[in-house]
Amino acid sequence: MSEIKIAVLVSGNGSNLQALIDSIEKGEIKGKIEVVISNKKGAYALKRAKRHGIDGIYIGKLNYPKREDRDKKLIDILNEKKIDLIVLAGYMSVLNERIVNMYRNRIINIHPSLIPSFCGKGYYGEKVHKAVLDYGVKLTGATVHFVDEGTDTGPVIFQRAVEIDFDDTVETLSKKVLKIEHQLLPLAVKLFCEGKIEVIGRKVKILDYM
Repeated sequence: MSEIKIAVLVSGNGSNLQALIDSIEKGEIKGKIEVVISNKKGAYALKRAKRHGIDGIYIGKLNYPKREDRDKKLIDILNEKKIDLIVLAGYMSVLNERIVNMYRNRIINIHPSLIPSFCGKGYYGEKVHKAVLDYGVKLTGATVHFVDEGTDTGPVIFQRAVEIDFDDTVETLSKKVLKIEHQLLPLAVKLFCEGKIEVIGRKVKILDYM
C-alpha cells in the first residue's frame, strides 16, 4: 500500500498537528503530511509545519475575501498535492459541501467532547469545556469522527472519556481532554493509513490492529 498523502487544516496552536507529526516521525503512521493549511494568518501551527519542513499555507479572509475564492484555492491545493486524507486539527471553519463530497469518509475531525453531547453549531474550543462545566456532567472526553455535511454529525471513529472533578476549570479540563486528543487523533490516522477503518452506514468498524 502506497504512502497516504495528508493535508492538515488548522486555525490555532496546532498541538494536535504536532502529535501527528511526532507519530509520523516515529514511523507509527504510514503517511506523510504534504501540506498544512490555516485559515488564520498568525496561527502557530504554521510555524510548527515550517519547523518540520512541511509546506504551510494561509487561506483566509485577508488574501481571499470571498468565500468561493477560498474554497477554490483549497480545492486547487488538495488536487495539486494529490491528497488522500484531510485531517481537521482545530480547524475553526466549516468545509464546503463540495469538498465533503470529494473526500467522503476521508476527512477526519477531532472534537473535545463525547459526541453527540456538547457539539454542533457554536460548540468549539473553550466554549465546549465551559458548557460541560456549567451543565455539571461527570464525564466528558474527546471524539474522533468522519466529517459529513452537518456539524459534528459524521460517523464516530473513536471516543474516550475523562472524569470531571468538582474543582475543574476550563483550563484544567481542557488539559485533560487535550491529552486524550493527542492519543486518539494519531491512532485514527494510523489506522486509516493502514486501511483498517471501515464505514458501514453510520457505524465505523475498526479492523484488528493489536
